[in-house]
Amino acid sequence: GGFMQPQGHLQVLTALCDYGLDPQEALDQPRFCLQGVDSALGSESVEQAALLLEEGVPAEVRSELQRLGHPCVEVSSWSREVFGRGQVICRDTVSGVLCGGTEPRADGSVLAW
Repeated sequence: GGFMQPQGHLQVLTALCDYGLDPQEALDQPRFCLQGVDSALGSESVEQAALLLEEGVPAEVRSELQRLGHPCVEVSSWSREVFGRGQVICRDTVSGVLCGGTEPRADGSVLAW
């Protein structure tokens, strides 16, 4: 988990609640991570931080973030492990039906019986 865990949780939760994606769609979205911030070093560490953007984030988004002064690094292939792993199960409150999703950045599956 570490520093990415709350960032990943918020990104997946936002995809589920604000954008109405199902669990698999939410987990499939490209992620970002603010890396290099260290609470032990104080707020000054933010100045040295980099914004890691997973492959799949549109180039125009990356360009605009850089234009705004955010140092961005594109992360691809096996290095995507920095974005964590997740599994999600949601329960429909009306029907009780369960819907699941699993992380595309690692091995895993959703099974039902």
